[in-house]
Amino acid sequence: MRFLKVLFWLLLGGLAAGFVIYNGSERVSIHLWSGLVADFSLPLLLLLVFLAGLLPALVAYQALRWRMRQRFAGLERALADLRAVNPPAGAGPETAGLPLLGDSHV
Repeated sequence: MRFLKVLFWLLLGGLAAGFVIYNGSERVSIHLWSGLVADFSLPLLLLLVFLAGLLPALVAYQALRWRMRQRFAGLERALADLRAVNPPAGAGPETAGLPLLGDSHV
């Protein structure tokens, strides 16, 4: 399985390197407000767009993980508190003194 993971990343890196080599000299003009024009190389522009989509998703994912860890820690504390509570020594079951369903002399 590790071999397949390494192979996948090598192929992906090779594709990215090939794209940069063949399109590195391509320039893309982006017309902004007030007549401003931003001139980017195509690989740099694609990297910036990829990061612009990836970073908010990573922040949301990390926030979700933090919230789940906090919830899990709270549940573990509550479970530890419940396990620490011992019933009083002399008390019987909660139904003590009540007739059982099978008793005929009620």
